[in-house]
Amino acid sequence: QVQLVESGGGLVQAGGSLRLSCAASGRTLSRYPMGWFRQAPGKEREFVAGISWSGGSTDYANSVKGRFTISRDNAKNTVYLQMNSLKPEDTAVYYCKVRVMLSDYWGQGTQVTVSS
Repeated sequence: QVQLVESGGGLVQAGGSLRLSCAASGRTLSRYPMGWFRQAPGKEREFVAGISWSGGSTDYANSVKGRFTISRDNAKNTVYLQMNSLKPEDTAVYYCKVRVMLSDYWGQGTQVTVSS
């Protein structure tokens, strides 16, 4: 069983920065790609960023390219999302996800609110 716990969300003004963390337990996730998703009120959950198992390859949604950076520390079993130049439209609950053996595991989410 895999448990994911996100942290680092909060309230920030437009133009500010936040760093989200996703700590995993129950299984070493160093061999698996991981991703960040978000869900705004009244909208579907959407992909934000993904990272390969080694961290050597990353992918971003067009809406966050150049502003967000995903990284991972396999020794700590943790994935990060550095968010800069935040905009009000980035307001959402942010979730991390990992797929292990064809099963998807999600964290409980962390709220990010960007005020204008």
